[in-house]
Amino acid sequence: MPRTYVVTGSASGIGRATADLLVERGHRVIGVDVHDADVVADLTTDDGRDALVAGVTAASDGRIDAIIANAGLATPTAKTVAVNYFGTIATLERLRPLLDGSPAPRAVATASMASLFPPDDALLDALLAGDERAAAARAAELEGGTPEQGNLIYGTTKRALVRWVRRNAASPQWAGAGIPLNAIAPGVVVTAMTQDLIGTQEARDALLGMVPMPLNGIFEARDAAYLLAWLTSEENAHLCGQVVFIDGGSDAVIRGDSTF
Repeated sequence: MPRTYVVTGSASGIGRATADLLVERGHRVIGVDVHDADVVADLTTDDGRDALVAGVTAASDGRIDAIIANAGLATPTAKTVAVNYFGTIATLERLRPLLDGSPAPRAVATASMASLFPPDDALLDALLAGDERAAAARAAELEGGTPEQGNLIYGTTKRALVRWVRRNAASPQWAGAGIPLNAIAPGVVVTAMTQDLIGTQEARDALLGMVPMPLNGIFEARDAAYLLAWLTSEENAHLCGQVVFIDGGSDAVIRGDSTF
């Protein structure tokens, strides 16, 4: 049966691949992005998050079946904090009421295997406290610091996001309402976001030194789309609060036999 999906970050990368896949399968997709989307919204701002809710509500007549909160940035800037964490959570929480009429409501966020990397503790604490002003201030400090400090921003936002999913998935608002809430954690994916990181063999080798992917290496966005499509399908009725690493083995190599 056709379902109605909301996909943020739908104009490129994993979001575009996911939207295309779902449409091919006969579903309706309401794409959200800063350009070339059904709903144009900048999730780094309060006004943009309001526009997201208003636009999706109008486009769906107030009823959707699944949320794929995929929009994100990988820049060493405060904007990455705004969209990767606060924008993603706003997407999930503020669109959740539109799932009420679905016989099989589903929600998933796109995190990253970078959630495994050591975070900036001050930024992580501000994110988990829900203090966007403090988080933006700390991100600005990191952005103005060394390249190593700036590079902590992305992984820290993804660490905070997966912890938010783990903390909330089993709550009355999600599991208690029959909504499986989960996340995926991709490894290195071929997208516009990663072009500079994988443009040469030397660059690819250096990146894979940090992100080991022994199973088939760097992969296409379509592969992540297949997983997102399943997690938000009627077939997935019982996964709750899981962070599914689709990373060619990075998690297994980095964490070994530890599952936490």
